[in-house]
Amino acid sequence: MDRGQLEGMSRMREQMVESQIASRGIRDERVLEAMRKVPRERFVRDRDISMAFFDGPLSIGCGQTISQPYIVAYMTEKMGLKSDSRVLEVGTGSGYQTAVLAEIAAAVFTVEIVEDLSMQARSKLVELGYSNIRFLVGDGCDGWPDESPFDSIIVTASPAIVPQRLVEQLSDGGTMILPVGVHSQYLELVKRRGETVESERLIAVRFVPMTGRIERD
Repeated sequence: MDRGQLEGMSRMREQMVESQIASRGIRDERVLEAMRKVPRERFVRDRDISMAFFDGPLSIGCGQTISQPYIVAYMTEKMGLKSDSRVLEVGTGSGYQTAVLAEIAAAVFTVEIVEDLSMQARSKLVELGYSNIRFLVGDGCDGWPDESPFDSIIVTASPAIVPQRLVEQLSDGGTMILPVGVHSQYLELVKRRGETVESERLIAVRFVPMTGRIERD
């Protein structure tokens, strides 16, 4: 893109943040700034660039989607990230949510079951200069045990129930946010406090189903 096109995309991102995200109650300035900075247009298919700032999800192929901008911001804010947080992302997908997390957290560990998607996302994120992200091709419901515990976990595909393996990889005081359900889905916020695990049901959502071992458990 030439300079004029880049400036145009920047203005559209700013408009997206103001009209779709801040106006709906997202207040964490770190989240808002990350949403302004990450070039969402780089994470959609070429034929969908004109729709990059659309107020909804878009297909990225392989039966997966890039989430609605508001939902990305909402889930990120609910995680309560700090500058030194270690985050596990289950479902790299396009890499867009990964980039938003990497703008705020110290380290992001992202797992994707579809190898082609993982490789495409890695290429884009490296090209954009992110050095605090590690990638794994594998079954998301297993998490990343060798790197656990994590301060926060985010899941971007919907299992029927909360995967216990992921809960076990939360640190004491850690938080996980994920969609849960099959026909009817909602976001669930899971907090671990010592041996106690608390859950809170949030808003209704629609995500692609989680695949892999979780389908057989």
